[in-house]
Amino acid sequence: MSEGAPITNHGVRKLLLLRHAEVASHRGDPPVTKKGLDFAREVGRRLGACEGHLHVVCGELLRTRQTAAAIVEGARSAAAEVAPPRVSFAMRNPDIYVAGERVDFVSSADALAAQVDGLTRKEAAAVPFFQGFFAAADRIGWWLRQANPPGDDSAAVARRVMNFAASHADRSKTMTTVAVTHSPVLRACAYELFGSDPGEPAWLAGLAAEVYPDHSVRMVLLPEAPQCAGQSPHLGLS
Repeated sequence: MSEGAPITNHGVRKLLLLRHAEVASHRGDPPVTKKGLDFAREVGRRLGACEGHLHVVCGELLRTRQTAAAIVEGARSAAAEVAPPRVSFAMRNPDIYVAGERVDFVSSADALAAQVDGLTRKEAAAVPFFQGFFAAADRIGWWLRQANPPGDDSAAVARRVMNFAASHADRSKTMTTVAVTHSPVLRACAYELFGSDPGEPAWLAGLAAEVYPDHSVRMVLLPEAPQCAGQSPHLGLS
């Protein structure tokens, strides 16, 4: 994060990193609820009305893809120029490894075993990292404090997202990017950039950023779903 970059709108790219819309649970890869889809369309409509041109990307899981599609639908209803959403590898959940395979955070040994070919429930329950993860009241908060998880720590996730953000300066055309991701990604960025964990973000809340032509990035928390990409006076977005 650049602290000293001048606040100017010339050549600045705007980026919103948003949590996916409401899901009924996080077991497996659940769909977004009807209420969540309606809210995502409304957020898209708000952004489309004030931005006019959006670029929407998302993680690969169903809940992020559905949220992104609803944002695009809402933005188009406000006559915004916006292409279909694209899956961005940078928006995935942290990479954690068990028995030689990448796994997602899950809430039970059965769900962990289901992700790894040939792994039994007993073996999954005995994985040291997931023993602590399953036992934690706030599992993502517990992961944030781990110095040596079997895969990405919070610093690795934040570095990935900041590199993703900075790369938007490579575009010659200024536009607003909306990136739909997951709670662990947003909490890791906040933890590393601001020195504290804000806890679970609200649905379609997260972070707002300015990306400058020199690839420097300034980012702030966005505690509520955006009314407009330029709503944060701390960034000088407009």
